Amino acid sequence: MVVERRVEWLDTDAAGHYHHSTVVRWVEAAEAVLLRRLGLAHLFGSTPRVHFEADYRARLWFGEAVRIELSVAKVGASSLHYVFTVHGEGDVEAAAGRMVIAHSASRATGTTPWPADVREVLTKSGPQAPELLTRDIEHC
Repeated sequence: MVVERRVEWLDTDAAGHYHHSTVVRWVEAAEAVLLRRLGLAHLFGSTPRVHFEADYRARLWFGEAVRIELSVAKVGASSLHYVFTVHGEGDVEAAAGRMVIAHSASRATGTTPWPADVREVLTKSGPQAPELLTRDIEHC
């Protein structure tokens, strides 16, 4: 799944470039687009994050267009491993990492196995159409 966003003013810190926590939001935004595209929006609220890691390699500045690439790396019995990269303008890799979520059915006290239909969609769905920025609008 490819999603494009811009570095917004609220994404920056005192140094003038994006704050590290912004990557988490971008990755979760890409995940939301992916789950909606796959017809799995009903999973919202039953997939807590259990691990997130990122390597930060380059700065991204206010107004800069960014491309978030998210893919399913592994589907476990009750977990899902995503890998991601964040690229800035000029295809500079700014961050890369992985996020692990768990399936926990409503009111469950721990993890629960993925339903068979969800597992099938997660393991067999191919690449999805990207969600791209509109290029003809001037952004300051």
